[in-house]
Amino acid sequence: MAAYTVFLSIAACLLFAQSTSVRNDAPCQPSKWNNGYRTFIRRHLPPGTPTSLDQNQWEKFIKSLGGCDRPTQSFLHPDELEKVQSVCTSRGGKMLKENLCISKQPFTFVTVRSTQGTCGIRSIIKETKHLILACEVLENQCVPVHFEGNPTDLKPSNNATDCQDPQTRSHASTFKMTPLWLFGFVFIFYGF
Repeated sequence: MAAYTVFLSIAACLLFAQSTSVRNDAPCQPSKWNNGYRTFIRRHLPPGTPTSLDQNQWEKFIKSLGGCDRPTQSFLHPDELEKVQSVCTSRGGKMLKENLCISKQPFTFVTVRSTQGTCGIRSIIKETKHLILACEVLENQCVPVHFEGNPTDLKPSNNATDCQDPQTRSHASTFKMTPLWLFGFVFIFYGF
């Protein structure tokens, strides 16, 4: 009987851990990290972003942000904040996978690669690609919380569903039946 109780406790912990993962399985669901949007803005749309590709300007700028610990950083122009936010809505984005939306239109941004910990710039590249953003709901608004790389220059599928504002989503809760949930249910229901 003690083994049965221990097993049930372990199964319950595993089921709970499975249901509280950090990543949402669809965009525009309630955020599990309240600082995500502020961190996204601070990292990718900071004020004073250089408009040239001058290495000295970028090195000074990244040092001023305290970003020497990040070897690859992408920067959008702060004036495009509203356009960037629209990627997480039906106006500007399509669902890609999990909690990721891809922009309907390409964006121009600068990617800076540096030697980690030194801010020594290795390359500065101006790119024009579709943005891939993790989108979550904060204060009843779907906003970007993470900039995902797009090395293969993916484009949105015409058949993909639009990213949705929380006001336009169905309020039905989503439940993902995983094998672990199914095993736990059968085990608890039918016994050891």
